Amino acid sequence: MASRTSTVVMAPPSEEKHDVGFLVFDPKKMVKQELPKQFIWPNEDLVEAKEELNEPLVDMEGFLKGDEVATAHAAELVRQACVTHGFFQVINHGVNPDILHATEVGLDPYFNLPMSRKLSMHKKVDELCGYCGAHSDRFAAKLTWKEMLTFEYHFKGDTDSEVADYFKNVVGEDFEETGWVFQRFCEAMKDLSLKIFKLLAISLDLEDTSYCEKFFEDGFAVLRCNYYPVCPESGLTFGTGPHCDPTSLTILHQDQVGGLEVFSNEKWYYVKPQPGALVINIGDTLMALTNGIYKSCLHRAAAKNDRDRISFAYFISPRQDKLISPIKDLIAREGSKKYPDFKWEQLLDFTQVHDRTDDTTIKRFVEFLESSETK
Repeated sequence: MASRTSTVVMAPPSEEKHDVGFLVFDPKKMVKQELPKQFIWPNEDLVEAKEELNEPLVDMEGFLKGDEVATAHAAELVRQACVTHGFFQVINHGVNPDILHATEVGLDPYFNLPMSRKLSMHKKVDELCGYCGAHSDRFAAKLTWKEMLTFEYHFKGDTDSEVADYFKNVVGEDFEETGWVFQRFCEAMKDLSLKIFKLLAISLDLEDTSYCEKFFEDGFAVLRCNYYPVCPESGLTFGTGPHCDPTSLTILHQDQVGGLEVFSNEKWYYVKPQPGALVINIGDTLMALTNGIYKSCLHRAAAKNDRDRISFAYFISPRQDKLISPIKDLIAREGSKKYPDFKWEQLLDFTQVHDRTDDTTIKRFVEFLESSETK
């Protein structure tokens, strides 16, 4: 990925030389041609985002210093965002800028590897970790214009080198130093996430403001590293299709190219990157934990025809066997319990078996749980 301004297009499936059983999305073999039909989305999905979301920009400095006035202001901004669409950005979040910069450039050599090497670490069916291109191993149509590398990080794991070991053992010893870059990034995101969970508890006016922080302190994260090459016909496809995150909380680190879009009030809005900021959004699991008070909304990533883009989505979930039950304070406030109890591993398994995750996933999952109980 030596340049993020080069023009690249997709090689036709018939020219692929890799016998893997699915279309291989290989930027190195791209030649000028029409967009393959597998990447073309229906017109009704291709509604352009023409207005900015104007999500809150939350300054965390006062909150981190224990300033009560600043904390109350930050919590109110978070509350306003989360009851509406679940998206906000944070600045002065305490993450070392050097860590963010090292992460942003750290995977250029990886995505520039020969396709045969990337395919050797392709994720297995129904597993999260590994390399993937365009989600073509799972879907045959409405493919997305991107490459991904995904791996896990456990908050209270058995080792303090989990990510570094993954890079050394799976990606290759020549990426061991890169592994340590992402080890430090995951550790920094864990620390930040626990602070954000405390701020969320304050914004919910919970009696125990440490409730969310304690609930997730033994959780884990999945980091998905996304590379979006230039797409010559970007108006016909997406970098990431419309979806909701089934996880609890997402922290997004991205370059300044832009592309994130959010569906709110029956319209698509674009999210403008802010220098030094991280984008935060609520997932389905946290929506259930808050008894539906905080919202998990559809979002997507636009394809770009002028510049490459890269982003890092840090998806946080509770420990897989932990029981997720709407917070009692919020049930009392709302007057009823809107979601049944479940474990994260149940929802994860459901999303891996069924089709794409969207704004109906959590509803379908609840119906699945209820039908299972009656059998």
